[in-house]
Amino acid sequence: MAYENILYEKRDGVGLITVNRPKVLNALNRRTLEELDDAVRDFHSDDALRAGVLTGAGEKAFVAGADINELAVLSPVAGRDYGLFGQSVLDRIERGPKPVIAAINGFALGGGCELAMACHLRIAAEGARLGQPEVKLGLIPGYGGTQRLARLVGKGRALQLVLMGDHITAEEAYRIGLVNEVVPPADVRAEAEAWARKIAANAPLAIRFAMEAVNHGLEMTLPEGLYLEATLFSLCATTEDMKEGTKAFLEKRPAKFTGK
Repeated sequence: MAYENILYEKRDGVGLITVNRPKVLNALNRRTLEELDDAVRDFHSDDALRAGVLTGAGEKAFVAGADINELAVLSPVAGRDYGLFGQSVLDRIERGPKPVIAAINGFALGGGCELAMACHLRIAAEGARLGQPEVKLGLIPGYGGTQRLARLVGKGRALQLVLMGDHITAEEAYRIGLVNEVVPPADVRAEAEAWARKIAANAPLAIRFAMEAVNHGLEMTLPEGLYLEATLFSLCATTEDMKEGTKAFLEKRPAKFTGK
């Protein structure tokens, strides 16, 4: 696919995806979601890439939300299909085998906040604003916001953000656990890339199984989750990477993981 609304780079084992519509604060329209979905599929299928960074072009916005021009003319049936497609794109990010870090610069509102929450880790710039303001438009979050937000920050805080529709600062988002770290605006992308490279240096299969244990374990009872963890732990023990990692530790040298 030829990209019009995103930039997609590959560097040092890291996939870098940038939503590139700065004139409309990187709003998500259908075309942008389709391009994002295509890039994410490629990212997951490229064995040379082990971690990803997702951000928005410019300093004003990560993604300011869905494209209101498209939302305003949706019929009920089209609105359902629109929401389900957006959910599928974000779910592909969250459920994928490789970690993605959101570098949140500026506004991450509505669909933008939902996109950030679909990533596995979130770094926000000082001055960034996050929120789910859909109720102010007569809507509710449609790309998973009612579900992921409650899982990240708890039911009470999620309802506060969704029902009031207010923006919160990056510092408040950090306080309630919505983002992992807050850094100066000039550092947000570099910090996200540094995290991605650090993750990429670890055993790829161990990273994949750890993500699977957390993602699926949250939907299980504790005994079921522990059984899943034990099963995935045992799979790690069969890999060449485990043998290399333990041998490198005993030999006091850096491990060279191959993803096998």
